[in-house]
Amino acid sequence: MISYFKRISTYIFILVMALGVVNCSENLTPVLSSPDNNIKVSFSLTDSGMPEYKVSYRDKAVILPSTMGFEFKDQAPLKDSFRLAEINYRMEDETWPMPWGEQDSVRNHYNEMSIVLEEVKSPNRKWNIVFRAYDDGIGFRYEFPEQPNFKTALITDEHTQFNLSGDHQVWWQPGDWDIYEHLYSHTKFSEIDALKYKDNPNLAATYIPENAVNTPVTMKTEDGIYLSFHEADLTDYSGMTLKVDTSNNSMVSELVGSERLQGKAEITAPFNTPWRTVQIADRAGDLIESKLVLNLNDPNAIGDVSYFTPMKYVGIWWEMHLGKSTWDMEGSQSMNTFTNSGEIRPNHGATTENAMRYIDFAAENGIKGLLVEGWNTGWDKWINTEDREGVFDFMTPYADYDFDKVMAYAKEKGVEVIMHHETSAAPLTYEKQMDVAYKFMKDNGMNSVKTGYVGKIIPKGEYHHGQWMVRHYHKVLEKAAKMKIAINAHEPIKATGKRRTYPNAIAREGLRGQEFNAWAEDGGNPPDHLPTVAFTRMLSGPIDFTPGIFNIKFEEYKPDNQVSTTLAHQLALYVVIYSPIQMLADLPEHYTENGKPHPALQFIRDVGVDWSESKVLDGEVGEYVTIARKERGSGNWFVGGITGDEGRTETITLDFLEPGKTYEAILYKDAPDSHWDTNPQAYEIESMEVTSGDKVEVSLAPGGGFALSLIEKK
Repeated sequence: MISYFKRISTYIFILVMALGVVNCSENLTPVLSSPDNNIKVSFSLTDSGMPEYKVSYRDKAVILPSTMGFEFKDQAPLKDSFRLAEINYRMEDETWPMPWGEQDSVRNHYNEMSIVLEEVKSPNRKWNIVFRAYDDGIGFRYEFPEQPNFKTALITDEHTQFNLSGDHQVWWQPGDWDIYEHLYSHTKFSEIDALKYKDNPNLAATYIPENAVNTPVTMKTEDGIYLSFHEADLTDYSGMTLKVDTSNNSMVSELVGSERLQGKAEITAPFNTPWRTVQIADRAGDLIESKLVLNLNDPNAIGDVSYFTPMKYVGIWWEMHLGKSTWDMEGSQSMNTFTNSGEIRPNHGATTENAMRYIDFAAENGIKGLLVEGWNTGWDKWINTEDREGVFDFMTPYADYDFDKVMAYAKEKGVEVIMHHETSAAPLTYEKQMDVAYKFMKDNGMNSVKTGYVGKIIPKGEYHHGQWMVRHYHKVLEKAAKMKIAINAHEPIKATGKRRTYPNAIAREGLRGQEFNAWAEDGGNPPDHLPTVAFTRMLSGPIDFTPGIFNIKFEEYKPDNQVSTTLAHQLALYVVIYSPIQMLADLPEHYTENGKPHPALQFIRDVGVDWSESKVLDGEVGEYVTIARKERGSGNWFVGGITGDEGRTETITLDFLEPGKTYEAILYKDAPDSHWDTNPQAYEIESMEVTSGDKVEVSLAPGGGFALSLIEKK
């Protein structure tokens, strides 16, 4: 009987959507359901005519009644005195191909409700709110249609409320307008205190004006429901932080501002804001598998991106963070701060000979890419200079770096060189140079570039995550797409699914990365960092985290710092932390053992970077996560698992393998006495034959992990 009524309600909803437009009355309360009918969004107007929505999941309140509105400079706010003029319904069910990614294709299945509002008093402005309900969450955005009484506006505040149903567990980082490189905190919602992170000695640029959190921010309710709040399709708007009211378990949108504008975002009608998103799941792993944020972006706008090949790469990078070498050749100032004693000394890393050494290592191990940082002049000036405009030109190599010789040697060895553009947070200079810099890349057979924006943005008063910089990051993507160049952005704006529309946006940093382990004053990233990142930052998109550190303690260079994981944990990251580009971040000499290639290096040689299928087998936010991925083309599977401070035993059920086939399994795991601090480099390798009916049991040390390759036997 229950299923009968459920079917009837579904048929009624489909019939309403088929009619398309609903005539409105003052007492109407529009409701939108997800395709599986588990999520419901209800919309209404308060007695004063203020827009209000609420969300339930399996008949449990997830978002309590929450209001919406805008304030503008020199205009009346869009706040109340609205009438519900029209409701439009539609549904969509399509499947679109991923040119590269976690899977071959993505199903985009949703129901949509568009609310048309009109002020009942002068100036009678119109405003639309569009809701989409998926089986894995909701998204909504604001649309300002073209109209004679609303043309341009400077938004001073967006008031989108998220009134929570309780004092949830929250994994959060502060709502910093300049950087995402804070550690995540795990507290009750009522205990969030972002302002205590205002002064951070490890960050070159940071600004935290409110008790707010950055997104994605992930939560778990007492009922065991997982939520993650974020945004999608951030193109021409300010990034959204969420200001928290700890006394009322409430959040409200707090846009990143501009001191130059004395506001948050300039808009001209017709205009659509980014989508505000809420992912909803019964299982933590379902948050990772969700493609809600991607689906809320427009389809591929640039066509073929076969010029970009997902790859593993090596680079002249980690040695500068360790203090073995420097970015600049002069040894005078700037980035030479990572030596043991802090002394200034010339020891340039990007030399011709060193680059060729890395190329040899890459070619010998089947690694397809090389990144060289510090190859171009200017590194001795930029970081301590207020006026950083014009410091770099992206075409003039240092005297000890023979650019043409390196490029020719790389081509001979079958290694693709990745360009590096550190903009010194001077975007106007970069925009002036993009045409010639990208042409220089293409003329030399380079198809991808790592961009950087270290420091405070020039002009003063703009922030990395404000509208001015959002426009810049988008301009870079568009320009690069026209030149058939892929972008790996560091110090970026957050990922919001733009890689669907611009698949040349291959990866970005946007988190506290591996380099903090080498020099951070607070001791680096704790063991629970990446089991948290997988359920927070990774929900937004691919991460260039730079895994693969084998020399965990690096006493030779930084005896007071270390990586707080085991070696097996580092191997697992090639599967767990998704990116279509994965670095072998350590020095070539550290991938040897007793004068021979390190046995664990074989997993990195074998592991894929482009996937046809991904499954989160198990996990809990901040504690552990196990992910299996199937490589495109080969059909081989790889499994990675990591844990935080606590050791655990995991049982991997191999029912995702193709029935009737036998696979050679190689398990790289922690040794019985492994520990992230006391014995991090102890590991074991075990080989076996398995089928889809088998299970593999593995013990993970504190801060440990495992990596499992499953190669089909032909």
